Amino acid sequence: MNKEELRRKFKDLRLGLDNEDIEKMSLEIANRSLQLPVWDHKYYHIFLSIAEQKEVDTEFLLHILQGKDKDVIISKSDFKTGEMINYLLTDQTVIKKNRWNIPEPVEGIEITNNKLDVVFVPLLAFDKKGHRIGYGKGFYDRFLAACKPDIIKIGLSFFEPIEEIKEVFENDIPLNYCVTPDKIYEFSNK
Repeated sequence: MNKEELRRKFKDLRLGLDNEDIEKMSLEIANRSLQLPVWDHKYYHIFLSIAEQKEVDTEFLLHILQGKDKDVIISKSDFKTGEMINYLLTDQTVIKKNRWNIPEPVEGIEITNNKLDVVFVPLLAFDKKGHRIGYGKGFYDRFLAACKPDIIKIGLSFFEPIEEIKEVFENDIPLNYCVTPDKIYEFSNK
C-alpha cells in the first residue's frame, strides 16, 4: 500500500473505535509510557488530541507530565507557513479549536524548538523501522527537523506497526519510540 492508501485504512480503523475503546487504550498508552527512559528531562512537547479524528487521547499523558512537574509545551499550527509555534502550557493558557478541530493555545509564552527535549508525535500508522505516516501536511517533519538533533521522538498509536512504509523520503523524520496499548517499540534512529 502507498501512503495515501495507508492513511485511508488507518483513519477507517480509528473511526471504527468507540469512545470507550479510545479512553481505555489511551489510558493504557499513558501508563505504558511510564516505562520509557525519558522522564529526566525538562521540556515535553505534546499534541492535544483531535477528538473528531479519534486520535489517542493525550489527556492522561498530560496529567502524568503535570504530576511529574514537567514543562509542557503545546503548539499552534500556521497553515500559511506550514510551521508550528510552541507555547508553554500554564493554568492561564486558553485553548480553542481551530477550523480543523485542532485544539490550540490562543497565545502565551513562546518556547523555541531548540529547548524541547521530548516530543510526543501524532500518527496514523508506523512501521517496524520507526517511520510514521501522519495526515500528509508535513507539519511534524518540518517541526522535528528544526529541533535539536538529540530530541526524543515518541509516537502514540492504537495499532501495532505495519512491516514497512515503502515511501520514505529524505525529510521524513523517524521515531525513537512508539507506544501502543500493548507494547513499547524502540527504534535505532537515535
